[in-house]
Amino acid sequence: MQSPFLIPPFALECKTFAKTSFGASFNHPFVLSLADGSLDPKLFRFYQIQDAKYLEAFSDACAILSTKVKDPDDKLWFIDAARMALVVEGQLHLGYGKSLGYDAKTIANTEPTPNNLAYQNHMVATALQGTILEGLCAIAPCPWLYVELGQHILREKGSIPDDHPYASWLTMYSDPGFNEYMSNLLTRLQKYADLSDSESKNRAKVAFQQSCNYEWMFWEQAWTNQNWPSR
Repeated sequence: MQSPFLIPPFALECKTFAKTSFGASFNHPFVLSLADGSLDPKLFRFYQIQDAKYLEAFSDACAILSTKVKDPDDKLWFIDAARMALVVEGQLHLGYGKSLGYDAKTIANTEPTPNNLAYQNHMVATALQGTILEGLCAIAPCPWLYVELGQHILREKGSIPDDHPYASWLTMYSDPGFNEYMSNLLTRLQKYADLSDSESKNRAKVAFQQSCNYEWMFWEQAWTNQNWPSR
């Protein structure tokens, strides 16, 4: 699958290590239905609210990593990444909230699904307990997959029709502007890989693969309207 941005050597090692986990999301029925516009709006609403909850943890992980790095440019990049997760993507969620009937209070009062909570805990725990490289590998699959997925769908469709029910989502993640974000992320991934020993690199690749698995599980929790067992 063609990448819209340069993939440095260690990032390629991670993607290769993840094997089919990385590409599995592209063929998930939720993604396919989202792309062709047939996805039930109730499932998309469920997904959007859970995604907003997830992005709070993604922001936390980036903020934690900002306290670990010493390079001021890297520190600022992680702080900006934490902010972007809440502000830029948050605008998309609240935009759909107007048509799908939810708001910031709805998001705050919603409990994460089991799959979502597990993914959040994986990212935050890795950022806290692991090396900078391991924390980077735990957060990298989410933006990487979304950018490649959005631009893959755009190539497949040729263009996004204005009347597509999920045009805003498809347009956002197919935006070439995200390529610069990914280039910056993967450049830092390579930088900290070059500073790491082989054991840390191996743990980082495992963290990357686990996040790829959680990405597929995130689509699955939305597709199945996952909930906790009755208490």
